[in-house]
Amino acid sequence: MIKRFVPALCCAALLAACGNQAVKNDNERLARQYFEHFNNHDWEKMAAMYTDTVELKDPSLGTSVVLQTHEQVIAKYRGLHNMLPNIHDSILQVYPSGEKHVIVEFISTGAADSFKIALPIVTIFEFKDGKISKDYTYYDNAGSAE
Repeated sequence: MIKRFVPALCCAALLAACGNQAVKNDNERLARQYFEHFNNHDWEKMAAMYTDTVELKDPSLGTSVVLQTHEQVIAKYRGLHNMLPNIHDSILQVYPSGEKHVIVEFISTGAADSFKIALPIVTIFEFKDGKISKDYTYYDNAGSAE
């Protein structure tokens, strides 16, 4: 009797593993798409990748988690774009983690007048139903200018 359940159990485990891998791949694809929108300075498309209200942790917003709407996210990145019109993120590595998280290591560069940045950053995205529900970004806010 047990011998008949072993193949079924193995198939179920394989299907579950394949399903988890598909979710990881979708989340990684979404994270990369996010950076494409960023580099195209398409703040509306980028903000639309977030849930209606997203949890953000970003040194530019303080040390606590801040809830933001799409409109607030758009305004934040338009302000950044006004300061650094050629802002660009170069992905160094993407690390899918579990079913809900993707960690992205990247360098943000830009210049305005005599001010240049080359800032190493790490962002942890959490996904819920194909949208980013949490965006926790870490960088050294003090030593970012060149």
